[in-house]
Amino acid sequence: MVPLNLELGASSARRALLHRRIRLFVAATIAYNVIEAVVAITAGTIASSGALIGFGLDSIIEVGSAAAVAWQFAGRDPEAREKVALKIIAVSFFALAAYVSVDSVLALTRGSEAEHSTVGLVLAGLSLVIMPFLSYGQRRTGRELGSRSAVADSKQTLLCTYLSGVLLVGLAVNSLWGWTWADPVAALVIAAVALKEGREAWRGDNCCAPVGLTATRTEESHSCSGGCNCCA
Repeated sequence: MVPLNLELGASSARRALLHRRIRLFVAATIAYNVIEAVVAITAGTIASSGALIGFGLDSIIEVGSAAAVAWQFAGRDPEAREKVALKIIAVSFFALAAYVSVDSVLALTRGSEAEHSTVGLVLAGLSLVIMPFLSYGQRRTGRELGSRSAVADSKQTLLCTYLSGVLLVGLAVNSLWGWTWADPVAALVIAAVALKEGREAWRGDNCCAPVGLTATRTEESHSCSGGCNCCA
């Protein structure tokens, strides 16, 4: 039998590693989204594309969400800051849902036509490839650590992936057939998802008990309670 103090030491070391890993994912997410925002807003302004500009603004919202997690894990006791970080992430979800909804409705009613943007197509394609890896890595680490905020922020990143797909299809369809309505309609669906995720983050429903970090590894300690979607 392994002495309890050795098990606790291993658990503490693993937790420290997971904290560093989350900080790394968050830093990568912030860096990429800053670049993404600058490129998208610039390209959108040139092409008069509301979708591209909206995508850039979404990247800024994602930076705010990731910065909240970075602030949380910069402290000595990240768990003590988790509730505040979750509220910030929830507000970012609500802001994203509100902006995407208003922008989509305006795009549908005004019938504005954006020009073709090669830069926008390339950016959307890159984000569609990069964002899922960042989201999965942070979500997996957050699940093991039992961090609601890390899991919630990974969902924010995943929504950015969905928006990338919507943007790519919208730009491509608009360039090929001039279907300007396709992008805002799909974006409204994403806005509804963002609202749902924001409500869950506000209530703190995104996670459950840490996985694999307890000293006594009982079956009950690793099971998810009803309504828990972190361990799914």
